[in-house]
Amino acid sequence: MSAKHPIEIFMPPNMLKAKVGGRIGGVDVAALKRAEKALDELKGEFGAWINDDIARLVEARKTYQGAQNDENRYDLYRASHDLRGQAMTFGYPLAARIAASLCKLLDNNQGSAPQTLIDAHVDAIGIVVRQNMKDDSDRTARALAGELEARVGEVLSKNGEGA
Repeated sequence: MSAKHPIEIFMPPNMLKAKVGGRIGGVDVAALKRAEKALDELKGEFGAWINDDIARLVEARKTYQGAQNDENRYDLYRASHDLRGQAMTFGYPLAARIAASLCKLLDNNQGSAPQTLIDAHVDAIGIVVRQNMKDDSDRTARALAGELEARVGEVLSKNGEGA
């Protein structure tokens, strides 16, 4: 079985390169500087925006507490999810971490999430922002975030949802 067959190599055309237009040019430094300037100008409004997000989260918690149904649960999840993304942008990584923990609790726990654990998350986010904890160097806040994550893990494993 040592029959020799000619080998033919076929190179398909790079259609993506043709559509994009070849090599992408260098970075527009002027555009980057304009974007950084615009972001710096908006930083003054970040405080109001994150407080609006927290107010929405608090209202969603209150509504969910009054009637624990799928729609209210989704609204609470959505508020915490939005805050998870926005808090990092606004410079509050601990608030983002705590909001992520709340999202995990609400997303993975199809049973009834303990209201006290929901309250602890919402209150902790409010405290982190009120106390202007813009970095994660505060040991107490880090310990609180870790404890909330641990409690969420316990609830999820207890309910068979996995951590």
